[in-house]
Amino acid sequence: MKRKFFTTALLVGCFMACLAAIADLNGKWAGKIDIGGTEYPLLYNFKVEGDKLTGTALTPEGDVPLTNGKTDGTTFSFSIATSGMDIAHTGKFYGDSTAIDLEINGSKNHAVLKRAEEKK
Repeated sequence: MKRKFFTTALLVGCFMACLAAIADLNGKWAGKIDIGGTEYPLLYNFKVEGDKLTGTALTPEGDVPLTNGKTDGTTFSFSIATSGMDIAHTGKFYGDSTAIDLEINGSKNHAVLKRAEEKK
């Protein structure tokens, strides 16, 4: 009986730690991506609610909403529509950084995002 209780408590603790970690994905994240020798800035504003990821991405057309956003702990995915394209994103949250892959016209491009500092 004690063993069952301890195992259950340990599993609940691990689950809560995972939820606390992904909650930290909330906020602004910035980075750069190199596509064909041209560097583009990346800026995302993420909001996590359970397993749903919403927010915006800064594009040449301004801020656009994330669509089909999902997260399952440390990994996440979403799409954005810009310049007549639907760009799929997949990523992994590491706490102090986020690795993200963008699929643009059939090719994958990788970038690392850091938490953007708030201007005061």
